[in-house]
Amino acid sequence: MLTETISDQKIAISTEPMPGNEPSNEKIVERKTIVYETLVDSTVIRVAGEKLKDQLFARFGFFKPKPEEIQLVSIDKYYEPFIVMSGKYVIDYYRICTYSVEVDEDVLEVILLNNKFEPKQSIDKSSKDHKVIKLEGEERLTKEAKASLVLDGSGQDVTLDKLSSAPSERHPRKILAKFGVEEIAQVADLDIIRSRIIKRPKDINRLVNELFEVYERVVIYTPRFRVLYRNVNTGEEKAIEFDGVTGKRIQQSKHSGLQRKLPVPPPPPPP
Repeated sequence: MLTETISDQKIAISTEPMPGNEPSNEKIVERKTIVYETLVDSTVIRVAGEKLKDQLFARFGFFKPKPEEIQLVSIDKYYEPFIVMSGKYVIDYYRICTYSVEVDEDVLEVILLNNKFEPKQSIDKSSKDHKVIKLEGEERLTKEAKASLVLDGSGQDVTLDKLSSAPSERHPRKILAKFGVEEIAQVADLDIIRSRIIKRPKDINRLVNELFEVYERVVIYTPRFRVLYRNVNTGEEKAIEFDGVTGKRIQQSKHSGLQRKLPVPPPPPPP
C-alpha cells in the first residue's frame, strides 16, 4: 500500500536562558526561513526502496528473505531542519594588574610619577640580594571570537555535505504548516552560538565595549522520505530514509535528535 502521510515533528533544542552571560551590546540579523522544494517524486522513492528492502532484513549479511516476503507499509514525507549561522563576540576591557620591580638591597624609597614606593624584602629566595616594589594598575585587553555553524535540528554540528542545494518554496510557512512542522524557537539558535563564542573573562575590572553580533542566520527545512517495510513472516518493521532533493539514501546517525511521531498505518490486506 502506497500512502503519503503527514508527520508531527518535534525539535529537540533547549531554549533556556543563559543568566549572567548576556553581552552589553547585541547586533543580530533577522532570521530567514527557507523550505527546499521536493525534487523527487514519491514513486521514484518507492522504486529506490524496493531495490534495497531485502537488505534491511538480511541476516549475517547474506541470508536475505524473498522479495514477496517484504511488504511496503507506508511512505512518509517530513522536513528536517538545518541551522546555518555566523557570528562574532568582541570584548574590550581593563583588568587589575600588579608588577613586581626589583631594586637594590640598600634602596629605601622609590618615586615614580609623583608616587612614593617603599621597597620590601622579596620572599623569593633567588632574589635575596634585592628588594621589590609593587606597582598596581590596569591593563587593557581586546579579545575576539568568531564562529560559522551548520547544525541539525538537535543542535549537533554537521558538515555541509549533509545539506543538499535546491530551489526554495515561495511560501515556506504554508508548507511547514501543512506538514505540521514545529519551527525552531526564535531564541534557540542564538543560545547555541552564544554558548560557543561568548566567553566573558572573569578578571574584568572596567568594561570599555562588548559586542555580540550575528550576521548570518538561516533555518533551512529540507524534505525527507521515510519508507517503512514489514517482514510478513516475522512482523518485524524497518525503515529507509531518502533525501527529497537528491533521492539518495540517508544514513541515519545514532545521535539524531529529531523525534518524529509518524502515524501507524493499518496492516496490509491479506494476499
